[in-house]
Order: sequence, then structure tokens, then C-alpha cells
Amino acid sequence: MPLQIASSPNFSVPSLAETLRQRRQKLAQHINSPVLLWSGQTSSRNFPANVFPYRANSHFLYFAGLPLLNAAIRLEAGRMTLFMDDATPASILWHGDSPKREEIAVQIGADEALPLKELKAYGAATLPVQDAATRSHQSEMLGRSLQDLSGIDRELAKAIVQIRLVHDAGAIDQIRQAAAVTVQAHKVGMVATASAKNEAHVRAAMESAIMGHNMTCAYNSIVTVQGEVLHNNHYHQAIQPGNLLLADVGAETESGWASDVTRTWAVSGQFSPTQRAIYEIVLTAHDLCIGAARPGMEYKDLHLMACEAIAAGLVEVGILRGQPEDLVAMDAHALFFPHGVGHILGLDVHDMEDLGDLAGYEAGRVRSDRFGLGYLRLDRPLRAGMVVTIEPGFYQVPAILQDLERREQYKKAVNWERLEAFADVRGIRIEDDVLITETGNEVLTAELPTKLEAIEELVGSQS
Repeated sequence: MPLQIASSPNFSVPSLAETLRQRRQKLAQHINSPVLLWSGQTSSRNFPANVFPYRANSHFLYFAGLPLLNAAIRLEAGRMTLFMDDATPASILWHGDSPKREEIAVQIGADEALPLKELKAYGAATLPVQDAATRSHQSEMLGRSLQDLSGIDRELAKAIVQIRLVHDAGAIDQIRQAAAVTVQAHKVGMVATASAKNEAHVRAAMESAIMGHNMTCAYNSIVTVQGEVLHNNHYHQAIQPGNLLLADVGAETESGWASDVTRTWAVSGQFSPTQRAIYEIVLTAHDLCIGAARPGMEYKDLHLMACEAIAAGLVEVGILRGQPEDLVAMDAHALFFPHGVGHILGLDVHDMEDLGDLAGYEAGRVRSDRFGLGYLRLDRPLRAGMVVTIEPGFYQVPAILQDLERREQYKKAVNWERLEAFADVRGIRIEDDVLITETGNEVLTAELPTKLEAIEELVGSQS
């Protein structure tokens, strides 16, 4: 299929071209070999002309700036060559005209623009894209498997991680835009709850607010009364009095930059006493972590801080027994908070996780096999310019809490009878996007309230 521009982000030409030039120069300082990055192609849903929404590869987007379809760039010594085909008459008939190769090259500051047939591997390093057709083409052209990153491809991955971990001004501006729209979407969702019959109605209101800004969702929205299902992508259930609704919804800008926010609210506008108690525990953990996030702080320590705060709160309400630090050491907290406290955020909502743990884990560190640490996505010291999520939670996951071995293991640590009093708390998560600054941090999503009373006011404003 001839290349088309999937969308046209609102960048001025000089700012986009200069930002991309600086990124190329940084890459040249980290790797000596030439680099080829592909944008990828569409994938068919059921027949060839009916395709899934297209999303360009994030590594391509970082250096090319535009979500070009079926394109490639060659980077070498700070120079960029764009490879793409101009639209054919048939493509123009169905999809409309699009800028020519040379026009796009000027917009993104490419030094040269050539047809795709001119693309040669030249012993270049690359990273695999997600769609199978392009990945097969990459492997064939380079003469090697891309199944496991090795050799110059792995060196490229390490170099890109170092560059993308710390965001430049252009990236931060884009994330701010995504965050601002996400905040609006969540407020719309809270207000819509009063008249919503089911989860889908709230989801529709939230995603409509994102689409109205010509953005898309950065991931499959989670809008559910089953908050204990961490990544619940079903929306059919009725909203009933007494429910908590957990909404994990984030916008993505036209150029691919993401936001990732979660709020949990009582659909009636008023939390029950048990719901209030658990919400305040999660909020305490959330606020402690944000207060401590600054350059040099180990993200794993933030996670453990959240774990201990949740354990302490659960001791206070009588669900757990013992000293909080001891409960965390034995992973008792993970019965209710099994995931990590967050992740890095950028062009991908879980930024660069296509590279495995290369991005999330500092060199020499590996994932723990502990129950309470195995899902930690980020184990690095924080640096100014990083954007991370902070998202502690409480969940009553049947597969965990009804597991006989775990119940036996933690029989002294958990007051199972007391836990039954909290049956109306299936899942609570509070998540914000946090920019690490030179002196501390800035919560990019601070305009969306987290305090319980403010949440109740928003939800109850239309009831």
C-alpha cells in the first residue's frame, strides 16, 4: 500500500524539525552504526480493506515525528533519510491526496527523501515493529532474526532507552496536552455517571471528550464496576447503587504521546463508610509517593513506601494483623496490592515495554520473583525529565484471596472475617502522571481532584 500520512499533528515546522534534529544528534552520540526504523503498516480486521486503526511504531515516531504509514528512516551520524512512496491515483481516490515525499522531508527536517525501493539495509541496526508483515520484511532485508534483541540491535535499544527515558521540551509539551484532555475526560465521566445505565455509557462520555480534541485513547479504556479486574475491558454491566466505578482512561495526542489516569468514585456520589476507609488508605499511599518523587529517588523505594502505607492502613481498619514493615517483608500487602506502583510514560503508555525490561530496569537489575515485587515495571533512580505514573490500589481479586495455599500462608496476617465487612470495595486505584523536575516533581494531572470530598462533589453535581 502506498504511504499516506495518517494524521497531521499540530507542530510548527521549525519546532518539529529542530526537535527531531536534536534527537538524531543525541542518538549519534550513543551509537556508531547506521540505524533503520520502520513505521509499520495497517493490519486487517477481517478482509483486506477493513483495517484496525493505524498506529505508527513509537521508535519511528520519536525520530520521524509524523505517523507516516509504511515508511522508513535511515539515521547515520545525525543525518536522516526518509523512504516512502507518494500516494497512487487509486489511493487518492479512496483516501484523498496527501503531501509529497519531498514536502514531508522538509517538515521533519530530513536530509534526503527517496522511494521505498531505494531502501537498503547497509548493515544497519533496527528494532522490530509490531505488525507481522513489516517485521518479516525487516528480518528478510537485514538477513537476521529479530525475535531476540542481540548484537547491534540490542545496542540500539540501549541507546534509545537512554534518550527516551528523559523527555525533551517537545515531548513534555505533548504529554501536557494529553494530560489536560484526559483530565477533562474524567470530569465528563464523573458527571455522566448520574444518568448512566451501564459502564458503556460512562466510557462513551469519556472517550467522546478525548475524540472531540482529535485525540485517541492511549490504551483500551477501563471503565468498570469490577475494579478488582486490573485491566477490565468489558463495559456491559449495569451501574447499581452502592457500586464503585473505576475508570482508567488516558488520551494520546495525534503524534502519539500518552497520558494515563485512574480515578475511582461512588456512582451514587457518596462513598459508604467502608469505601471511604479504603479510599483514604490508597490516597495516603498515593500522596506519600508523589511527595517523595524527586531526582535520585529509587522508584522501587516509592513502591515499597506505597506498600507499607497500604499495609499500615489495612492494619488500622483491622484487615491485616502485625507490623506494616513485617507484613510488606512477607508480601502480605500484595494480597490486596499485587501490582507495581506505576511505570514510565511517554510515546507508549507503558513506555518502551516492547524492549522488555531494558527500559524499566537499571543495568544489572532483574525482576524479583517475590509475590509483592514481581510486577514492578520500573526499577531505576528517578531523573529530571522523566514522566512516571503513581498508581497505588486496593483490590479484592478472587483468584488471589480464594487461593487455598495463600489463605494458609497468610492465615495469621489476615483477619478474614473482618475483610467480609468490606465486600462493597471490589477495587480502588488512584493514578496521576508525574513529571520529575530538577527540584522535585510536577503532577501533570493535578487539575483532576483526588480528595474524596471533591470527587463526591463532581459526581453528585448532576444528581
